[in-house]
Amino acid sequence: MPQMKVAIVPVTPFQQNCTIIWDDETKNGVVIDPGGDVDVIRQVLEENEVQVERILLTHGHIDHIGGAADLRDLLDVEVEGPHEDDRKLIERVADQAAQFNMPEVKTIEPDRWLQEGDVVSIAGLDFDVLHCPGHAPGHVVFYQAESRFALVGDVLFKGSVGRTDLPGGDHDTLIKSITEKLLPLGDDVTFICGHGPHSTIGEERATNPFLR
Repeated sequence: MPQMKVAIVPVTPFQQNCTIIWDDETKNGVVIDPGGDVDVIRQVLEENEVQVERILLTHGHIDHIGGAADLRDLLDVEVEGPHEDDRKLIERVADQAAQFNMPEVKTIEPDRWLQEGDVVSIAGLDFDVLHCPGHAPGHVVFYQAESRFALVGDVLFKGSVGRTDLPGGDHDTLIKSITEKLLPLGDDVTFICGHGPHSTIGEERATNPFLR
C-alpha cells in the first residue's frame, strides 16, 4: 500500500483545513478544498515536493472553493467534485464573498461532478465518494476503507456538526447523512474535517452531543 502523507493547511479567516495528501515515494498527490491563501498552499506543496494530480472539492462554500480556480490555473490540473447539487452555490461564489466580506474570487466549473459510488484516486489509493447533503446539498465525503480514513469536510466535526443555516442547509438531512453514511463506516475510522482538530467515528458516536 502506498505510504500516504498528510499536511493540513488552515486557510482564510475561517481557518478552513485545506488538506494535501500525497504518496511519500512518488510524491504524487491532491489538494482538497483550497479555500484561499493560494501562496501558502503553494509553499507547502513546494516544501514537500508534491506533484499535484488534481484538486478535489467537498462542497461549494467559499471557504472551501475560494482558491480553487487560481490554484487550478497555477498547477494546470483538473478539479473534481463536489456533487452537482452544489452547482448553484458555486455559481454564486461572488455573492458568498460579499456576504462574508472576503476578497473577490473566481468562480469555477469542475471538470467532473462526483456522485455516490464514484471512486477518486488520492496518493495512489482509491477513495469512495459518499454524497452527504445537509450542510450543503452537494456535499461529498472521501473514504479510504483499507486505511480506515475519511475526509468529511463540514459534515461532522470533533464535538459538533456542520451548520445548516446557510442556503441549501437542512439539519434533519445532515443528521441523516451522518447516521446513515458516516457512523456505519466504523468506530476505528479517523477523519479530517473542514475546521478544527481531527477525530474518530467512535469518539463522535460516544461523545458528540448532536448525535445523542
